[in-house]
This record gives sequence, structure tokens and C-alpha cells, in this order.
Amino acid sequence: MRQRAQWGAPSVEKMLGALPVVANFCSRLRIREIIDDACPVRDVAELTHGQVIEVLVANRLTSPSPLVHVQEWARTWAVAEAFGIDPELLNDDRIGRALDAIAPHLDHLAGSIGLRAIDTFGIDVSRMHWDMTSISLHGDFSQVEEGYPAPKFGHPKDRRPDLKQIQAGIAVTGDGAVPVFHRAFNGGAGEVGQVIGTMKALQQLACRRRLLMIGDSKLISYANLAALHSEQADFIAPASKTYVGVEVLRSLNLGAADPVDYVAARDAGKSAEERGSWHVIEDAMSLAGPRKGDPVLNLRRVLVHSSARAHAAATARAKKLDRAREDLQRLERGLGSRHYPTTEKVAARITAITRDRRVAAYLRTEIGADPATGKPTLAWHFDQEAIDAEAAADGWYALLTNLDPARADAEQILRLYKGQEAVERRYSAFKGPLAVAALYLKSNRRIAALITVICLALLIFCLVERQVRHALAAHDATKVEGLYAGRSAIPTGRLIFDALAGIRIMSGTGQSPPIIPQPTDLQIRLLDLLEVDPRDLR
Repeated sequence: MRQRAQWGAPSVEKMLGALPVVANFCSRLRIREIIDDACPVRDVAELTHGQVIEVLVANRLTSPSPLVHVQEWARTWAVAEAFGIDPELLNDDRIGRALDAIAPHLDHLAGSIGLRAIDTFGIDVSRMHWDMTSISLHGDFSQVEEGYPAPKFGHPKDRRPDLKQIQAGIAVTGDGAVPVFHRAFNGGAGEVGQVIGTMKALQQLACRRRLLMIGDSKLISYANLAALHSEQADFIAPASKTYVGVEVLRSLNLGAADPVDYVAARDAGKSAEERGSWHVIEDAMSLAGPRKGDPVLNLRRVLVHSSARAHAAATARAKKLDRAREDLQRLERGLGSRHYPTTEKVAARITAITRDRRVAAYLRTEIGADPATGKPTLAWHFDQEAIDAEAAADGWYALLTNLDPARADAEQILRLYKGQEAVERRYSAFKGPLAVAALYLKSNRRIAALITVICLALLIFCLVERQVRHALAAHDATKVEGLYAGRSAIPTGRLIFDALAGIRIMSGTGQSPPIIPQPTDLQIRLLDLLEVDPRDLR
């Protein structure tokens, strides 16, 4: 027999999820107090700016929503119980005023909270990885407020050149890949020009200790390296072809390189035969300044060969040659047709194929006309010598550094640089679980403030991951039982927050306290590792 459901009393159950964890880490970082000290409100205000920003951080970590929907999220989630805030106060106007209030103080807030994270969690900041990314924006932005990053067209990472963008940079520590520093930049800002200011800010965070800054090829310029040298900061970064030309790379002999006992993360589960191999050669390089009086910088150069990179380059080249070959054969079949009746039309098509398939380095063509019929003719081939010359450089790239050889040999330089993937991993969280894709705010002032909110959420996201891993390491363990699809897994921020998401709470009535239905064994295990008791509400 089918049964018909009945209407009942409104549910008093709310989502609790990881809110107690977020509230605990916000308290340990003193986010509310630091913001309220910088941005005080009147005594009659029902909420402080620090309270609002903490809730926005929690929203990003549990169920990212557009700002106009935060109030509804707060009603269905236990924001009142976990943060002591009435959801009805969290309308979009109040949230906007909080973003406006913190916007003039973003560098101070980022630095203060970053320092608090370093001190509270004992993070080693002697090695920092730096990178920038772009965030696409929807809207016109013809009027921007001075003093804040301006939306501009640039080279977006998401391949949306039709949208203006804001850029954001984060620096993550070698210890746990924690983003202790962040900053927003103009949409058209060049990455090379942001290195010196970032380096000085990182040195302040590192309390002027000898800092090792690791970045991508945009870190390398004479001005940047000279500034790093004068500030007694160390660096490692790959050199672009501007500084180490392809002729240098193609002249290298793999047989003369030293093998490195390094296994890439993508090869961890493969057999020894399937894994990529790494080799290094070290020499020296001098870099002259743009002016005659500039001192010459003497650098260490570590030339690296990656078999996986070589294979990828060969595969990509073979594909573009195959595609160009198909285009050229199709063109041959159409010679003299209505599409290619003249040599000019054929030449235009050759130009398009060369550009689209990127084969200008090795495509050789000869266009003519049949003396009897006047129809265009075409002879073409790929220059094998040019292909072989390019292939000789496959897999090779150069790392430049000023690190003392006594601190790190060539193999260690490679290992330190490979930690740069930590920044890319954090950006994947920045644009994935924390839902930073396109921003819809109309004010560049509020956009800059929201980027700081998201970066604070990313900071907590990474600290949670680091604490669980450290707690496991104290018991000689690396995995949590049942964390991924019922199997043991190394904890990541995403897996931890997903596992805690199902915790619920029933609101208290009168003198009765709220009730939390018994969490699962996995949830209890994670809460114990995090040293958070969800029953301790604000």
C-alpha cells in the first residue's frame, strides 16, 4: 500500500558541518579582534565588522554563496549557534558595509593575521613559494575607485579574454603549503613587477631571517634578482628562453648529467619502469644589467632534464605535425577549386595553417602555377633538421639560484623548486572548493575586500589540513581510516571538510540546550585530531 505523507511541524534541525572547526580556527587567528581593532564600529551597532567577516569566511568554507544569499545560508546553517550571530542581521547591505570598511586596511589585516598564523601554529617561513593568478569579472567597470586594484583586460588563466580581470598573488610556506600572505593587483599588472614588493613583505613576515623565495619564470629579471641580492634573500626560479636560450638547451648531453632520485607525485603509484626520470647538470651564469654601471650578477644555473617533459613535448609536436599534414593534404586536393583558385588564396591558407598549427619553424613550402592550366601548384615538406634541432632541447629547462652550494647541491635545488606545485594546488582550492571563479561585485573596492575574505578562508582550509597531518604524524601515521570512499586516505582540506559536512544540530528551546546527533566515527576522529569539540558553542 502506498502511503501519503503528512505535513508536520517546522524542522528545528540545521546544518552544523565544519562551522565549529571554522569558529575555533578564527578564534585562534584572532580574525574578529584584529579586524575590529582596525575597523571599529559605533557602540550601538548590532554586529562588528569582524563578526561579519568571520561569517563570510565560514560561508566560503562550508557552502560558498553569492553575497545576496548569505543570509539564507545563515538561516539554514547553525551560524547563530556556532558564531553567536542572528542571521537576520546578515543582509547584503550589512555585508557590503563590512567589505567597504576593511578595504582600506587589507595589507595590514593580511599581514597581522598571517603573523598570527605563523606564531600560533609554529609555521616555518624560511622557504616561501610565490605565484599569481587571475580572477575574471562580470560587468563593465568603467568607473573604478582609486587606491584599489583596477579591473583590466589581460592574459586570463581561464582563457576568457572577453572579461576584465583582477589578479591575486599568494605566498605559501614550504611547511605545510600554508598561504600566510596574499595581495590583490590590477588586472593588467605584470607579474615581473610585483616581485620586489612581495619579497619585502615576505621578509617582514619572516622577521628578516634569511628568506628563500621560489617562483615561476616571472621572478627572473635583472631588477628583481639585484633587489633580492641586496636584501640578502635567496631565490630559485626557472629561466625563460630570454635568459637561457634554446641553443644552450639543445647542446646539452644527457649522458653527462647526474641522475636524481626523485619521484614526482603523479608517478607515486607507478612501477619503477613507468616513472619519469630526472637528471641535472650544474654550471654558472652571469647576468648583466641594462646599464653599463650595473654590477654583474653571478648565479648558479641548474640544467634539468625531465623524461616526462621530453615525452610530452615529443607527443605535442607529433600531434601538431599530424594536424598540419592533414590540413596541407586537404589544401592539395582543393588546388584550383573555387576555394583556392589562385596562388594568393593558397598562400593565405598556408599562412593560416602555419599560424594555427604552430609549425613555422619547420614547414617549407613552394607555391607556383601550372604553365598549361594556370592552376596553382604546391610543394611542401617538414624540415627534419629543424625538427631534430627542436627535439634536442625536449625535456630540458634551467633553474637559476643564488643559494650557497653548501646549503643545497644541484639535486636539492631541483627538490626545492618542485615544491612550487604547492601554490598551484592551493589555487585549485582557491577556485574550486572555495568557489572563486567569476566575481559579480560592481565595486573594485569590495572586490579587493572579498579576495581577502577568500584568502582568509584558504588560510584556514590549509591550516586544518596541516593540523590533521601533524596530529597523525605524532602517532606515526599518515592516513585517516575511511576518509575517502570508505578507504584510508592522506587527509586534504577538501576531504576533511567534506567528511564533516554531514554534522547537524537541533536548536535548543527555552532552557534546553541545542542537541547534536551523534557524529560518525570518522567525524569524531577528525574532530579529535583537530582538537575541536563541536559542543562548545559561542
